[in-house]
Amino acid sequence: MATATLSLVTDCLFCNIAAKEIPAEIVLETDRALAFRDINPQAPTHVLVIPKAHHENAAALAAADDGLADDLLQACHAVAVLEGVAESGYRVVLNTGLGAGQTVFHVHAHVLGGRSLLWPPG
Repeated sequence: MATATLSLVTDCLFCNIAAKEIPAEIVLETDRALAFRDINPQAPTHVLVIPKAHHENAAALAAADDGLADDLLQACHAVAVLEGVAESGYRVVLNTGLGAGQTVFHVHAHVLGGRSLLWPPG
């Protein structure tokens, strides 16, 4: 799948959520990012944060070099504050590629918190 920087990919689940064509429980929305609850939460707080523009993975997002990665991390922190886990601690996870467990090929950060998060992760 080619990386598009200013458009949506019509067969991408997260692009369709960003376009509000598929419902999601939205936690936060900015001009360039959208945060919504994971449908299969792995912690009391488990929110996905995506850029609205399609980038396949974290490497593609980093290569875009337009400040979007900064916006994504700022949105992750804002979610942690809204969810009440910023003080106690939270984890931000970006899986890149099949071997890392990426299942939706639209870059997304998992914001996890509300319980002890052991290391190393499984």
